[in-house]
Amino acid sequence: MTRKINDKGFDLIKKFEGFRGDYYTDPVGYKTIGYGHACHANDCSNITPPLTEAQGEELLREDLVKFEESVESLSPGLNSNQFSALVSFTFNLGSNAYKNSTLLTKIKSGDLEGASEEFGKWVYAGGKKSNGLVKRREAERELFLQDV
Repeated sequence: MTRKINDKGFDLIKKFEGFRGDYYTDPVGYKTIGYGHACHANDCSNITPPLTEAQGEELLREDLVKFEESVESLSPGLNSNQFSALVSFTFNLGSNAYKNSTLLTKIKSGDLEGASEEFGKWVYAGGKKSNGLVKRREAERELFLQDV
């Protein structure tokens, strides 16, 4: 059984994704609903808006499974907060971004402090620096550095 994101990580994602019960276009132009459920990457054909927040949370938990699996397979042995921060990171950026990142390279080499400094490099959306992503990466870094 794959590890699951902890409550701190789940709440972090909810805070930064925000909830919308109806379809909207995200900052890079993708049709999205709930807590960042992107229709270009997920099937939205069975979704009838408006969603309740509980339905949005259920969709988010389903969406997170592939990112939990990815983080665990690429970087086993992390503590719960490190794992959860990285699930938030990969949910936002994609597993390939994490797989090919200096962040992961530093984790694998045991340089966790150096790895934490990499979060701040991932703050661009559509080629523009995003204040929301700056805040999200700071929150992910803080969670990554918290003891369990």
